[in-house]
Amino acid sequence: MRGEDRVRRGFWTLWGAVLLLKLAIAWRLPLFVDEAFYWLEGQHLAAAYSDLPGLTAWLTRLGTWLGGSDSTLALRSPFLLIGALVPLLTVRITAREFGALAGWQAGCFALLLPLSGTLGLMALPDAAMALATLLCIDAGARLLREVRASSSLELAAGLALGALSHYRFIAVIGVGFLALLAMPEGRRMLRDVRVWIAIAIGASAWVPLVAWNFDNADAGLRFQLVDRHPWAFHVDGLWFVVIQALLVTPPLFVALMVAGWRDRDGVIPAARYFAMLGGGVVLGFFALGFFADTERVSFHWPMPGYLALLPLLPAMLATWPRTLRRVTWWTAAAGLVVFLGYYVAVSRPDVRARSAAQKWYPANFAGWNPLADAVRKQLASMPTGTRVVADNFKIAAELGFALGDANIPVLDHPLNHKHGRAPQLKLWGLQTRGREDWAAAPVLLVVGASEVEYKNLLARYHALCAMVGPLPPPNVLNIDHGRQRFLLFALDQSRSTTSGDCTAPAMAWIDTPISGEKVARRFELSGWAFKDGIGLDRVEVMLDGKVLAPVAYGRESPGVQAYWKISNDPQHPRVGFAGQVELPERVSGRHWLGLRLHSRDGSVEDWSEQPIDVVDR
Repeated sequence: MRGEDRVRRGFWTLWGAVLLLKLAIAWRLPLFVDEAFYWLEGQHLAAAYSDLPGLTAWLTRLGTWLGGSDSTLALRSPFLLIGALVPLLTVRITAREFGALAGWQAGCFALLLPLSGTLGLMALPDAAMALATLLCIDAGARLLREVRASSSLELAAGLALGALSHYRFIAVIGVGFLALLAMPEGRRMLRDVRVWIAIAIGASAWVPLVAWNFDNADAGLRFQLVDRHPWAFHVDGLWFVVIQALLVTPPLFVALMVAGWRDRDGVIPAARYFAMLGGGVVLGFFALGFFADTERVSFHWPMPGYLALLPLLPAMLATWPRTLRRVTWWTAAAGLVVFLGYYVAVSRPDVRARSAAQKWYPANFAGWNPLADAVRKQLASMPTGTRVVADNFKIAAELGFALGDANIPVLDHPLNHKHGRAPQLKLWGLQTRGREDWAAAPVLLVVGASEVEYKNLLARYHALCAMVGPLPPPNVLNIDHGRQRFLLFALDQSRSTTSGDCTAPAMAWIDTPISGEKVARRFELSGWAFKDGIGLDRVEVMLDGKVLAPVAYGRESPGVQAYWKISNDPQHPRVGFAGQVELPERVSGRHWLGLRLHSRDGSVEDWSEQPIDVVDR
């Protein structure tokens, strides 16, 4: 009993501490792009949407209705509440089946498991899907013992909640059904009409999503099951398994897998059910990783399986040596700290700026508040009634939340299709063709230059020209040394035609020194730069945002035109630059090297910066 009391007190202390930490982080963490789009969906209430069933959007609407339309914490509050319920339900399930001590231990691990411990920190569908999974697990275990109306109602609630959360919940339903069929107790349970009434209620919750797909040529189903997946074997699936072990933390990952394997033929029906459901979901997603989408985040997919295995964990750990048990506890705690620490780090602008040259740069969290400020400032100088137009759904959603405008039109963009949002934008009437829809009305066009691979950026600029006409000089907003780069174009009555050659923003590249290279205070700089439609007049070198000196521009660089075949800069092939750069005496360590590009029409654009390390030689 003393051990049980100690673990119980530890659980409640941990539960409160984690919740307070998540509240503090959620208050400061910038809005992630998917959260912003779910907010946008919540402002256009519907039974289902192109990317998800309706529940996530409804919860964002509820949060902002209760706590304020401009508060990220209010937006996330329903998800934080749901995330806080997950460990409590884990305690309840485990304690009923395996005793109170095991219940408190499993609840602690539900908090420490990084994937479940951070649930609700962002307004994403995973929190509701986790709760739905646990409701189905709880109901299934109770029904295996005895079929009752209350257990059937809980199963119906879990199935309905999961159906309203995400397409991926089908995995929980499918594996759970197969697990029940494999058990004599499960087959007995499935012969009871009350269970089938619960299943029918759960199935009815899919009706809005099915109806949406019927009305929209299966666009959502096609995206989730066909378009986003290559459906061809790729060895990258091995990395998926390795990443899972690291995210769960290796000792805990091994313990969960061993627990599932050990109890697959256990004498307790509930333990067999947990093992088959949890193991089946995890192994199913592991197998899927060899054939499915690797471009988008997928590390959270197996989480329902881990939740199903958690009730088996305390008994499994009891068979391990004390030292190994401690290692499992402490590495799990360290994993949660690392996860929460990541969100703390990306909440800090200085950390995001220092990570600008790193692969892990959190682009989807970065730059939205400065962009909103820049848009407000530019709108103040434009005619009354100027309409903001975004070139992709990310900008439309983030600006919509910041400006309180859920109806920002969006141009056609590859990103809208890649993330399955184009059909929804069309349904809302927010996808605009460009100038032919605006006529002579003043427009502030906001373009995310860093949202396109650099090799495709010039083609994107030309596509913009086809939609809106020759582009005026942009107001350039470089966030975090240009890793996030936004271009604001003021389009007014004087630019109401799409005819003429494409005038586009400048393009540039520094050949030497390369990013991150160590250089002396005097070094050679070379590269190229051009601006379609107008051409450049001169190029200046910048260090940490300040101009150092001009560099000779106009050297022949025929390879540039050969690569950028559609470029119409009149100065080709004389678009190269080169020269000696001499830094001040006191400059050393890491600095950021950039370019200021002066166009022939007098406009100026600052190019993205790259890091150099200045050393004494």
